Amino acid sequence: MFAKVHDVAKQVNQVIIGKEGQIRQALVCLLAGGHLLIEDVPGVGKTTLAHALAISLGLQFNRLQFTSDLLPADVIGVSVFAREKSQFVFHPGPIFTQVLLADEINRATPKTQSALLEAMEEQQVTAEGQTRTLPHPFFVIATQNPTHQVGTFALPESQLDRFLMCLSLGYPDAAAERALLMGEDRRSLLRNMHAVMRPEELIEVQGALRQIHTSASLIDYVQSLAHATRSGEFFAEGMSPRAAIALVQAARAWAALEGRDHVIPEDVQAVLNPVIAHRLRPLKSNSGKISASSELLTKLMMSVAV
Repeated sequence: MFAKVHDVAKQVNQVIIGKEGQIRQALVCLLAGGHLLIEDVPGVGKTTLAHALAISLGLQFNRLQFTSDLLPADVIGVSVFAREKSQFVFHPGPIFTQVLLADEINRATPKTQSALLEAMEEQQVTAEGQTRTLPHPFFVIATQNPTHQVGTFALPESQLDRFLMCLSLGYPDAAAERALLMGEDRRSLLRNMHAVMRPEELIEVQGALRQIHTSASLIDYVQSLAHATRSGEFFAEGMSPRAAIALVQAARAWAALEGRDHVIPEDVQAVLNPVIAHRLRPLKSNSGKISASSELLTKLMMSVAV
């Protein structure tokens, strides 16, 4: 069952070169049924990765460019009066798809960003007093530019907490960049990609993850990590219960890709950074500088006994 997931990773790796680790984490996020946030500077392949994942998983795909003048109705949809029917008819927006690529999500205003909150949590949208269910499975893959760049709005904590994982691709190494420069255009590669899995197979894999065993001692370990983040020693605010659930779900998916039917602490540690780093705000040091989240997470893991 999980063999096709490895085939998906293999195909995506042919388009996004030299980022095997990030692609594996992105697949773990989708297998766990979560939404994915990809944060990095423009031009490193964020949009291409999202498109390649959607094609390889056989999912319906819509791309929406977020801009400062985008309105919530541009995301959800709007009702238009139809003369022939003498009534308003709802025209669904781009969110009615299986994969919504919210490109440069932090260039939209907080009002527009909030249009995604209900969809990401409940897999439904409410417009003009009527609730409409979204397709299943439903994923939001959002790209975000660094917040120090011009024309960006910081995502609110409530929305960040709805992303199961946050990844950063980073610049390619010399060998990967040379392969990109000498190789075929990425857009051409995307056009030649095919669906490795079907949506029904993805749903089946997601269901199989519930059979991955998590022992009581493993849950104790996750709880200890969560409580450590709430102690006030490392972060201003700790992990939410939603974040702890996401950590267990991602660890199950990681264990499954490793070929195991049970979760071990190393699985939790493998997904800890992408699952919780974007949810936590580091404490300011006496010098006024904010410590790097990766350093704090290392200290966090060292402080919690396995």
